[in-house]
Formats: sequence, structure tokens, C-alpha cells
Amino acid sequence: MQQEIHSTELRVVGQIPRELDGMYVRTGPNPASGSSPHWFFGDGMLHGVRLRDGRAEWYRNRYIETPSVAKVRGTAYERGPELGRGTGNTHVVPHNGSLLALEEGHWPWKINSSLETMGYENYGGALTCSMTAHPKVCPDTGELLAFSYFSFEPPYVHYIRIGADGELKQLDPIDVPNMVMMHDFNVTRNNIVFMDLPVLFDLGQLSTGFPFKFDRNAGARLGVMPRSGRGSDTRWFDIDPCYVFHPVNAYDDGDSIVLHVSRQNEAFGSSSDDYAEVGRLYRWTINPVTGKVSEEMVDDRPGDFGRVNDAYVGKKAQYAYLMSLDGEGDSEEPVYGSSLWKYDLHTGECWEHHLGATTRGGEPVFAARENSSAEDDGYVMTIVHDTQTGVSRLVIIDAQDFSAAPVAEVYLPQRVPYGAHGNWVPNGVIAMQ
Repeated sequence: MQQEIHSTELRVVGQIPRELDGMYVRTGPNPASGSSPHWFFGDGMLHGVRLRDGRAEWYRNRYIETPSVAKVRGTAYERGPELGRGTGNTHVVPHNGSLLALEEGHWPWKINSSLETMGYENYGGALTCSMTAHPKVCPDTGELLAFSYFSFEPPYVHYIRIGADGELKQLDPIDVPNMVMMHDFNVTRNNIVFMDLPVLFDLGQLSTGFPFKFDRNAGARLGVMPRSGRGSDTRWFDIDPCYVFHPVNAYDDGDSIVLHVSRQNEAFGSSSDDYAEVGRLYRWTINPVTGKVSEEMVDDRPGDFGRVNDAYVGKKAQYAYLMSLDGEGDSEEPVYGSSLWKYDLHTGECWEHHLGATTRGGEPVFAARENSSAEDDGYVMTIVHDTQTGVSRLVIIDAQDFSAAPVAEVYLPQRVPYGAHGNWVPNGVIAMQ
């Protein structure tokens, strides 16, 4: 979908909660040329829906104005440094008054509330490496905690800590033996947990358009770095070889560290579009006394794109929200499922929100109710797509009545392609128009 529009005539079914004052925004790969060598590499396109006073004021979509997009459009652009040539197609995160559109091989792009591109962000030149697409904002300190893995020579990984004031506070090397695809990581109130998992850079894979492949012989391990320490303080714990695209959350439990992740036995083992297996919700517990990691499957239903209430990132959250996954074992079928899951992480209980037999979901994003009284006092929202009608819509679900019909559905004026990650951005977090 290459057309950029701005629409204020949006059909709404149900009633948008009046306390939702902000913008739902999502990014995803959408090649401006019409094609890309792998779906990971399409140009970033942002989709935003502004909610206020019980109304959907507008929908708009905009390409991130990168050199790649400018070249396709034949418009002028500054060549700039290589790290300033990213797509921003994977995640969008608010921090220090701006939106950051991210992928994992370059610097982020700064975006305003109108989804206009303001330039790349390298923190005044202090950030000398790429940044992950999955930084975490600490709910207590306001720090942006991140890492970089996209380096072709040691040290392959760096830990990045950005202060609430937008200043780079820490950039430390982390010792790993191989260049691995470290898509995401984990934070707790006291620790950082890196995932050194065996999807390795492989020059032989370049012809496929995706230069990584699973190698079980490389082993797998979790690296724990105290948040008060340095990269050299990282301690490693072996686990069974597997892959995790997205953890759900992590927290400190006495001396132990508990992680909830969407774990799969491998990824990109047979091809660059390998869906032989998708993730299931697992619990990992790191015991630093014994040096062991225990592993427990929480549920055998396939799901990923897990999120919690952002106020509980790095803390012992009770509730998590995941997107169901389909198409396992068949790369020709969409992997996005027709349900969203809500889990009680304390008991393992799961509630299903069924989107419809022909509707494919998206990452469930939690928006807290103003002056909320409980962790799940708020709404879950995502953009979904009906494959039968071709219509996309933003669904808003009461998190405490999760299996019920959405409280509101905002019908969007054009198809929204399957995308990656997004966020609810309350008014005041960034300057809203």
C-alpha cells in the first residue's frame, strides 16, 4: 500500500472511551518500490489514529522519509552516514518528547505527532553503533534501555542506556562469540538479560535476501548484566538451543530472575521464510546460585508479539497480551492469527478474544485507563485486517472484559498491510496536534 492519505471521515462502531486521549501508532515494512528482497527489509510506513473526546479524529499514514524512499520517489536527500539510512520499519516508541521509529541495523528516526520525519537520532553523535528495534522504557527512571547487535566484527553486541533527558549515559561492549540475530532482550528493575541464541550471520545466505540461519551447534545462553554494572559484569547461563523473537516481560524474584518469552525450537532453519514452528509462551527462571535455568511451557497455544501494561515493564506483571499465530509449517500462509490472548501469568489462565474467522490480528497494545485502579484497568488495541472484505480497522477491547466484543471499532479508509509493532501514545507524552 503505497498511497499516503489523511482522513477525518472515519466510521466507528461502538463507543470510543472518552478517556482515550492520544494516538495509536504502528509501523511496518512497506517497500516504496513495490518489492523488497525479504519482508523484513521493506521501507517503514507509519499508520496513526488520533482519538480524543470519544471520537476518532483522523487516520493518516506516512512513509518514514529515508534516503531509500527519497531515491524511489526521485526526490533530493542528503546521503549522510550509513547508520542514518535505516528503514524504521519494526517498532515505534515514545521517549523524551519524540517518537522513535526503529529497526535493528541503524539509528532510529525521530517522528512527530503528525507522523512527519524529523531526522535520524544519534544523541548528538554519542551513539556510534546501531540500536535495537526493541528498547525498553523503564517505568521508574524513564531511561531508554537498549542494545546493538548489528556489527560485523567483535564486540558484536553493545549495551545502550539513554537517560530520561535524552542523553547517552552508557555504551558498553558485551562479549559474545558470534554475530547473532539478537532481535530483543529483557530488563528487570535490577538486571539486563541478553539472549545469545543460535541464529547466526551466514554469508552463504546472502542470496536469499536474509543473511542469518539457525545453527543448533552454536549453543544458546542468557547473559545477565546488573543494571548498576558494566558490560564486563555479564554472567552467562546455558539453555537448550532455541529462538525467541519477543519476550513478554521479566522481573526479579529474590535472587532469581523470571522471564516470560515466546519460545520456538528454531527459526530460519530451512529458509528465510521458515514457519516450521512458531512461538509458545514459556517461563524461564534463572537461578544465579545454581547457575541453572529452568524452563516451563505455560501454554501450548501458538502466540507471540507479547505485551504488558507499560507501567509493569521489568516488574512482576500479572497480565500479558499476545497475538495468536497461524500458518505453522506452511510458509505460504499468513502467520498472523485470528485471536488475541490474555494471560494470567500467575495462574496460567488464558482468555481468548476472537477477531473473526477471516480477520487477521496484530500486536495487542495496552492503554491504561486514566487513574486506573488495577493492572488490567484499561484497553487493548490493535489494527486488524479482514481478508474477505479487504477492510482494516482499529479494534479497542476492554481488557477486563477481554472475551467480549470490542467496545469500539474504527474502520480505516484503506487497507493497512500486516505490520510489526506499535504503541499507544497518550496526549502529553509527546506534543499532540
